[in-house]
Amino acid sequence: MKKLSIIFSLILISSIAFSQKSFYDFKVKDIDGKDFDLSSLKGKKVLVVNTASKCGFTPQYKQLEEVYKTYGGEKFTIIGFPANNFMHQEPGTNKEIAEFCEKNYGVTFQMMSKISVKGDDMDPLYKWLTTKSENGVLDSEVGWNFQKYLIDEKGNLVDMVSTRVKPDDEKIVSWIKK
Repeated sequence: MKKLSIIFSLILISSIAFSQKSFYDFKVKDIDGKDFDLSSLKGKKVLVVNTASKCGFTPQYKQLEEVYKTYGGEKFTIIGFPANNFMHQEPGTNKEIAEFCEKNYGVTFQMMSKISVKGDDMDPLYKWLTTKSENGVLDSEVGWNFQKYLIDEKGNLVDMVSTRVKPDDEKIVSWIKK
C-alpha cells in the first residue's frame, strides 16, 4: 500500500510539472495584427513590458530602446504590449501607437497589438505572467504602465520589476548580462 501511495504521488507530481505552461506556449498578435508565436523567441531572455503613450512613464520607451540596442540580438529581446488599463493612457489604435513609438522614440524592439493586462478581459499571457499557479514562480498584479517581466531562455518567468524601476537599472542589466 505504501509503494502504491508513493507511485501515485510521483505520477501526480510529474503530471503537474509537465502541465506547467511556459512563455513559449502563447501566441499573440504583433502591432500589425499578424500572428506572433512566442516560441520563436526560444533561447533568448525576454523583457516583457506593458506600455502606454500618454503616461508619466512613457519616456521609458527611450531607455527600453537603448537597452535593446545595447543588448538585443541572439540572446536578448524586448517585447512591448500597449494597454489602456490605467486612466485611458493608451487610447490609440495599433497603427497610431506604432507611429507614436517610431516618431517619438525610434522604437525598433517588437511591439505587439494592444491588449488588456488586468481585469475580466486580461490577455491569457498576462494571466500567466501574474498567476503563480500558472507560471510556477509568483503572483503579481500589474500596478501601472511600464511594469516589466523577466523571462529566461527556457521560457520561464524569473521575476517582475515595478514601473518605477527604469529599464536600464542595474537589476535588469545584470540579469541580461548573466
